[in-house]
Amino acid sequence: MAKGKAGQGGKGTPATVALTRDGAAYTVHAYTHDPDAASYGEEAAAALGVPAERVFKTLLADVDGALTVGVVPVAGKLDLKALAAAVGGKKAAMADPAAAERATGYVVGGISPLGQKRRLATVVDASALTHPTVFVSAGRRGLEIELAAADLVRMTGAVTAAIGRA
Repeated sequence: MAKGKAGQGGKGTPATVALTRDGAAYTVHAYTHDPDAASYGEEAAAALGVPAERVFKTLLADVDGALTVGVVPVAGKLDLKALAAAVGGKKAAMADPAAAERATGYVVGGISPLGQKRRLATVVDASALTHPTVFVSAGRRGLEIELAAADLVRMTGAVTAAIGRA
């Protein structure tokens, strides 16, 4: 996989800038986003012709008062109990979308686990490690990054755990 060039006009997103700075190999995939799509992640999988198990969504939860990032396949859901346990917490609930946008610097539907404004505790579903590469949002609706799961885990400082469920 070649190193990708960041976004339109070479400027890129915070996610692609972080990847370029790190030297990690990645590829940017663009597609035409449909604002009426029911699921951003499933839309990305279909538009890119990639199995939904390889496309991961970035969700934010409040775990015992701290925002925490969960990265799970778009084909499933985030198991809040498992997410809380993975970071040593007791209780988790989905974060307020406005709080998620403020903390990450991205808009809902385009939140990338990479290049966030604030470094948050992150858990990547263990299934990511079973794929040679995975897809995550590049920080904008209609833009995905393909990279090695190990690079995703390393760059986000994530732990891996079974936090996704069907």
